[in-house]
Amino acid sequence: MKIHNYDWSTKLIGKRVSVSLVQQGVWEMPLESMPLASGYLKAVAMADERLADHVDVTIHNFKGGDNLMGMAGKLFGSGVPDVLAFSVLGWNFREFGALAETFKQLNPDGWVIFGGTHVANQAERTFRIHDDVGIVVNGEGELVFGDILHEYVQGSDELDLEGIKGISYRNRKSEVVTTPERDRIQDLDVIPSPFLTGAIPLTDDQGKFRYDVALMETNRGCPYKCSFCYWGGAVGQRVQSFSRERLRAELELFAQHKVHTIVLCDANFGMLRADEEFIDDVIELRAQYGYPRAVEASWAKNKSKTFYNIVRKMKKHDMRSSFTLALQTLDNNALDSMNRRNMKVNDWEDLAAWLNREGLDCYAELIWGAPGETVQSFMEGYDKLSRHVSRIAVYPLHLLPNTEYSDNKSKYGLVSVRGSDDDFEHILSHDSMTYEENQTAKRFLFWSRVMAENAVLRNTWVAARELTSVTQSQILVNLDEWVSAAEGKPAELLRDFVTEAENGDTAYGDAVKFLLGDGSAKEFLENWWHESVLPLFPSEEQDLLYEVFKYDMYTLPYFRESVFSAETWTPEAEELHGDSFYKRCGVTLQYDIPRIIRDLRKGEVDSSLLDSEKHTVDFYYRMGAEAFVGSTNHEGIVHFMGQTRQEVDEAAELRKTRPVPTEDPLGGAQGLALTLTAVSKDRS
Repeated sequence: MKIHNYDWSTKLIGKRVSVSLVQQGVWEMPLESMPLASGYLKAVAMADERLADHVDVTIHNFKGGDNLMGMAGKLFGSGVPDVLAFSVLGWNFREFGALAETFKQLNPDGWVIFGGTHVANQAERTFRIHDDVGIVVNGEGELVFGDILHEYVQGSDELDLEGIKGISYRNRKSEVVTTPERDRIQDLDVIPSPFLTGAIPLTDDQGKFRYDVALMETNRGCPYKCSFCYWGGAVGQRVQSFSRERLRAELELFAQHKVHTIVLCDANFGMLRADEEFIDDVIELRAQYGYPRAVEASWAKNKSKTFYNIVRKMKKHDMRSSFTLALQTLDNNALDSMNRRNMKVNDWEDLAAWLNREGLDCYAELIWGAPGETVQSFMEGYDKLSRHVSRIAVYPLHLLPNTEYSDNKSKYGLVSVRGSDDDFEHILSHDSMTYEENQTAKRFLFWSRVMAENAVLRNTWVAARELTSVTQSQILVNLDEWVSAAEGKPAELLRDFVTEAENGDTAYGDAVKFLLGDGSAKEFLENWWHESVLPLFPSEEQDLLYEVFKYDMYTLPYFRESVFSAETWTPEAEELHGDSFYKRCGVTLQYDIPRIIRDLRKGEVDSSLLDSEKHTVDFYYRMGAEAFVGSTNHEGIVHFMGQTRQEVDEAAELRKTRPVPTEDPLGGAQGLALTLTAVSKDRS
């Protein structure tokens, strides 16, 4: 690799300024993660009359597995920019600091900008650790970024930027200067759309949509002030929304590109009337184009009439989502320290029961390690929750910058350590949790995330809770004990994954990929279930629970790297309703498991179905699972689970149904799209 050297002793006069924007996702995935933050910044620069004729902006979007040598080569191998701006999060803070150091060797007069939640209001620490960083953005970055570039184009000194609100920099005396806070953007439409302007490239060399999902914001702001959260600096803020016309134009563009899943970056989707209008537009466009098929979101913490209206509409039209109960904890002491109170117990229980009756996918979120929580209270809460929702995502609490927990560690007795592969503060202990208790809980968290959150046993959990008194935590602890004592390669690999999780490294993605795609792993799980778990159940339920377990194994996603050993089968390719599937024919079940599971979720089972009677089915697996398996994207994985032909046909029929026309006409959105596209072409 050749790095070009230039004479940067003077600013380039009369030449276009080269600006590189850098993002890096957390996971190594076949597809890219959409660089939404950089897209906003580029769109602003393209639309700014002060800049459009003077700057060239390039987005460098790296995957989680890209190393520093590779990133440096792509950033500097064919030329060195004038301005290098990074979207910084805890997992890339160190790498981006190293790239800033390399950049300043090549271009001593170049400007390095750090922005993002991990560095906002953290200039003292950031400058101390990364001396080559010159500017830290402390809030919303789009308009601030335009002002920074304008100062560069004007030939301003990087040591004299006091006229720009919302930043920190070092002056000529090497003192850290933080300028007054900039007001939050009230009219979000002043930020040009990164999609409609072409700031973010949407397709690869083959013309296919290049990202795993499409990221969108419909609004910004969060009315809550949770002690663990710093949602883009917008906590405790009034919610501001993008216009319906703009969002619909963006949705139509994604529909035309056959984007399967829209993931919303909002803090509380389902809270506003505008959210229901957004779903109306999604359903209308899906009826027209066939896409998108799913909307994933951080759903509103408290469920209103608007939320229920949205859920009913999505179910009616087979618009998929994983509806979330973001409870975080069920312990009152932990809730107090978190500065939040959940819905009343009966409210969330009734909501979970309603979602189950409606046949809708629901999962809950818990946080382990909050001050006030103990191992006992956490496990009690977990099992109480699992009686209603089996898919539980449990995440260890990290101390994030600018949060109550991070700013007041001594108040809670918090002891933490920086991660070896990231810059997060990982909690070791606090006043209600010892180090040893934390390590034990981390083992449980590993199995909960792998087996429950990623839906490996998604139907088995339902059958166990409805037909027996054995708890979900008992089964997960049983698996941990089985793995600890078992022999053979599958057990050795799983033990290694658990050890990595105990030490702070995730390994969840590798474990999920192994369990979903390796035949020896499935044999291992079947031996465990048959020998160690079934004896825990009443004898009269064991045959049925064994069949449900096997059904879960049959319907795990099929992907290109899948390996089968004990039971080999050759998938057939088949097109159904415009989608590509792998087909597995003639699987014999001892019960009508699909029907039994549907009834169990509703809490009403036809007893005649519990009599053993052979039932043969064909399974269909949507192609493309390899783009999600291994990324721990549990929302994505569930869309690739095996389905019966009846389930595939029913979903396709629902997708044909058009919603009742909405009051807002499409014309405004189309006009906005055409206008923005024209602006983009004029400036390209």
